[in-house]
Amino acid sequence: MVSFGSQVDFTVPHIKIRNLDKYYDIQNTQIHALKNINLDIPQGKIFGIIGKSGAGKSSLIRTLNGLESISKGQILIHQQDLAQLEHAELIQLRQKIGMIFQHFNLMSAKTVYENVALPLKIAGYSKSEIEPRVKEVLNLVGLSEKIENYPSQLSGGQKQRVGIARALVHHPEILLCDEATSALDPESTAVVLSLLKEINQKLGITIVLITHEMQVIREICDQVVVIEQGEIVEAGQVWSVFSEPQQAITQELLSFEQSDLPVVLHKDITPERTQTILKLRYSTTLLECPDFKIIFEQFNVPVHLYRSHIDTIQGHFIGSLIIAVSNTTLNLFALKKVLAPAITDLEVLGYV
Repeated sequence: MVSFGSQVDFTVPHIKIRNLDKYYDIQNTQIHALKNINLDIPQGKIFGIIGKSGAGKSSLIRTLNGLESISKGQILIHQQDLAQLEHAELIQLRQKIGMIFQHFNLMSAKTVYENVALPLKIAGYSKSEIEPRVKEVLNLVGLSEKIENYPSQLSGGQKQRVGIARALVHHPEILLCDEATSALDPESTAVVLSLLKEINQKLGITIVLITHEMQVIREICDQVVVIEQGEIVEAGQVWSVFSEPQQAITQELLSFEQSDLPVVLHKDITPERTQTILKLRYSTTLLECPDFKIIFEQFNVPVHLYRSHIDTIQGHFIGSLIIAVSNTTLNLFALKKVLAPAITDLEVLGYV
């Protein structure tokens, strides 16, 4: 088995970003794409970066491997400052960074073997060195039997696995994934995400994954940052961000909008509106799920359940309830105090 990188030191950030700014000059207009980005990306973890199209995700990930220059600030990889590296040093560093693309970027006229071997061939490796490495990574991604096939003979998921094998062939320490699953169907997405998680766990490779899909973050990431208009607006452990999203953009990405409720919500209280519609959020370990009977008893009036959602992320139950309470004069401050810590957030959605 080939060794991928040096022994992992989990106490040192693999990637350190400080006060990073990125500007583009487009048609005599300066675009501020990244604004004062500060990040520590731990070694050997899967780190997610999420945001809408145009938020700055791709600019950020492309600065990490030197495809985009830095306007201001620093990016340090193992204490090496990218901006201070000579051209030859930057090329050497890039060989430790694998890249997986949204649309695979395979060469249609080359076989699977030839596509995966190409980076090694360009780097000057001999045929006797290339062949065992290519076979090893193809076996790792489960495509040994497709070694002589062409991309046109592969499914989308198989093409992306070839892309992953190609990214791994140099035995990188960092794997950058640029919307690696957004062109795939749900089944292929599940296979690719499972493969990335396996690669991370077996080889200790640091994975930085950008996406616009919260489900991808939920499935495999350890930590996540939310980026909007070039700025980091929220960051933390995945379970924490999912359970208590602080920003409107995070709530939108999590699809926290209220839809398909069996009632029409109103923002104002009138004499004919006798119920308050509340959203309760909770986050607990798997052994400490809230007792909803006790929670509902705290309202001292009838409570009707309209919707319930629960998820399991990083050993935590992350859930929400939408309920109707027969009272429009609730003391929210007192309720939050009584329901804590079982309920982490209490929000009035409207009245009916």
